[in-house]
Parts: sequence; C-alpha cells; structure tokens
Amino acid sequence: MKQTIFLLAVLVITGVVQGKVDLVTLPKRDMVQLTIYNSADMTLVRESRDLTLKNGKNKLQFSWANTLIDPTSLEMLPKANADKIDIADLTYPPRVRNLGLWNIKSGVSGKVPVEITYLTSGLSWRAFYMGTLTEDEKTMRLQGYVRVTNNSGEDYENAQTRLIVGKVHILDQIADLARRRYPYGRPGEPVPVEKLALLRTAKKRIIHLDAFITADAVMPSKPKEIKKEGLSEYFLYTIEGTETIPTGWSKRLLSFDINEVPVVNLYKYEQERYGNSVVRFLSFKNDEEHKLGETPIPGGMLKVYRSADDKGHLSYTGQSSFKYIPVDEDVELNLGAVANVVVEPTLMDYRTGNYRFDRRGNISGWDEIQKFKIEVRNTREIGVKVEIQRNFNTPYWKLEKSGDFDEFEKVDVDTVKFTLILEPRSAKKFEYVLTTYHGVRREETSR
Repeated sequence: MKQTIFLLAVLVITGVVQGKVDLVTLPKRDMVQLTIYNSADMTLVRESRDLTLKNGKNKLQFSWANTLIDPTSLEMLPKANADKIDIADLTYPPRVRNLGLWNIKSGVSGKVPVEITYLTSGLSWRAFYMGTLTEDEKTMRLQGYVRVTNNSGEDYENAQTRLIVGKVHILDQIADLARRRYPYGRPGEPVPVEKLALLRTAKKRIIHLDAFITADAVMPSKPKEIKKEGLSEYFLYTIEGTETIPTGWSKRLLSFDINEVPVVNLYKYEQERYGNSVVRFLSFKNDEEHKLGETPIPGGMLKVYRSADDKGHLSYTGQSSFKYIPVDEDVELNLGAVANVVVEPTLMDYRTGNYRFDRRGNISGWDEIQKFKIEVRNTREIGVKVEIQRNFNTPYWKLEKSGDFDEFEKVDVDTVKFTLILEPRSAKKFEYVLTTYHGVRREETSR
C-alpha cells in the first residue's frame, strides 16, 4: 500500500533532551472516510488509527510529500482517554519541507485510538445516467452512476465514500495551499491570529455539515445503494459499504436503478430555434408518481437507449446534459435532431392589401396575407406527439386555421403552437392563413 502521506513515527522523549528515543512504525488505517465536494476541488478526509504512546511527552512526525494535502487543515483528536491525552500543538520545522511535528503529552501507555482529519485536493466526482426506454417508449429504466476520480497522490483503501452536492465557499484553493513551500509562509514568520481563526472556523463549518457516520463498513452482496440526506443548503450522498480508490484511478459506482419511470416523448419543430429539423425531447418529473422524488438528482449526462427486442438488444436514441433537479420539479431533455419525424412548412401564397394613405398620398398602412401548408410525417413504428411552434414578427395578427391538427393555442403575443398526434407510419396536413397588420392598420385593428 502506498504510504506517501504518512511517513509517520512516534518519537518518545523520556527524561532529559539527550534521553533514549524509541521509533515506532505507524499502524495501518482502521478506517478512512472521504467526503468529496463537487463545487470545489476539496475533500475532507477522516482517518482512524491506533497510536502507541508512552506515558509522558511524545512527538508524532507527519509528512505530506507528493500529495495535495493542505497542512494548515491538519487536526488530531483522541477517541479514548481524552482527559489524559493533551495534543499540545503541531509545529512545522524551519527549512524542512512537507513535515509537521505533533507534540503530545500522554497520561497513559499503550495503544490509543485517534482521529486525524485534513482537507485535500485532487479527488472529484461527477454523475451520469443511463435511460432505457421500453419498446412503446412510455416508461424508462433509469440508472444513476457516480464516477469518483483520485488524483490526490495517495491511495485510499476500503474508504467510506460520501459526496456533497451544493456550492461551498472557500478562502483559498486547497491545491494552492498544498503546493506552498511552507504552510504559513517563510520559516519563523508568525502566523496572524486572524488567519488561524478564520481557517479553523471554516474547517469546523465543513466538519459540522459533514456529520460523521461511525457504522462499520461491510461489503454488501446486493448492488450498492447510496443513502441521501439533506444538510442545510447541501445534500449528502453516502455510498453503501467501502471502496478502494488508488491514486490515478477512477471508479464508477451505482447510485440508483429504477424501473418503469413514466416518461413523455415529444417532438418539437420551431424554425427560428432548431432550423428545419425536428428535435426530440424526453420529459419526466422528480416525484413519487414517477417513482422518484426522494432526493434531488445531481446534474449530469443522460444517455438514452431503447429496447429493440425481447433479447435485450438496445438501440441508441440520444443524449442530453441537465442541471441539478430538485424534488417535485419537471425536467425536459433535448435528445437532438431526428430524421424519422418530418415537418415541412410551405408558403402557398403571399399578397398585400387594405392599403391606407396619408394626406400626401403615401402608404401609411397595409395588411400582409400569407397562406401556409404544413405537412407532418411520422415514419416510426410507434405513435408520436409533435408540437409545431410558429413565430410572427409582430403582435398585430389574425390567424385562420384549417386541416388535420389536434390542438391549437396562442403561446404569447406573437407565437402560436399546433399539437398533432400521429399514428405509426402516418402523415397529417393542415393550413393556416396569417394576416399581419402594419402602419396605421395596427391601430385600426386594435381598437
């Protein structure tokens, strides 16, 4: 196991300064817990180890060479005999890089469990998802994953892994603090009291929000689950069991797996926004009715597939990224342009009329009359729902519509929407005559 972080030794000083010094090898970690934030390059690490102390003064050497640990965040607390063990201070010897010395005064001899906490950089996580539509595309199996990446310089074996969603404000970048030549500036330079207080306050707030879980880690036989819980403006995801995450590696972990999430497939055509293509959208809601709603869903990338047959073969449908989805909120995902649903608008006629003239004989108002034919074709083997949005360049208009459409609505002052339901391998046509008013004709029609 890599031990670049903890080149630790227990130096026991007895009697006078020239007395005997015993060197004791630091035991392996009993437990390590990682709490990884996604809004900042920051991870809170908690380690439990049994130190062998002797009655009297002890020195504990700590090295963070080749890692991205912030040495100013180091803390150690005894987990037993706290009234008999005084961790006096942590000093940084001058002209020695990446080394700290804890001065410990112990009233007991033997093994003492301690907890060491620190902030490190280089650990990160991101969420991604896989959706598998049924053949009729009315429901979807939704699988959530997280990928944890370790570039911290240290291996973490059998670590309890927890993920924080939410924006955290930090004074300095952890990586910058880790790469400093000396923790608090030049050797011998006094540390401002205000700086120390600010650092301690910030770390205590992080630890407080990161309420510690002490349950023993057991490898489950079933797929791992992620426990979710709210922490003020943050949200905490705790991965079941433990994971070994070596430095330089990434590991994919299952977050959730939910069958038969109800979804709505919708095809949209809007020339000004999407050009001449029809764009497919997939929507659902993060609530109990859609078999979700227990927790917010972290933002990520969703790749959507469709069951092609009863043998489990899949066909690729599209993908979309999305932002954080709170509970009870709808999400509509853009899966991209398609070729199997076609919308073709055609301008059939254009003319002007109803001219108005001012006192000098100049045109001061007129109407523009445009006749459009819209043809919609569904070449798929399942039925589809299509929305066609038409935008006008003026709020002064009148629309006469006719033909094969299901719904029509005015979206706003210059936009209308036609909704069509098409059977498998079918087509529909409809027409509309758009009259727009210009100049003084706008005033006349608005009276």
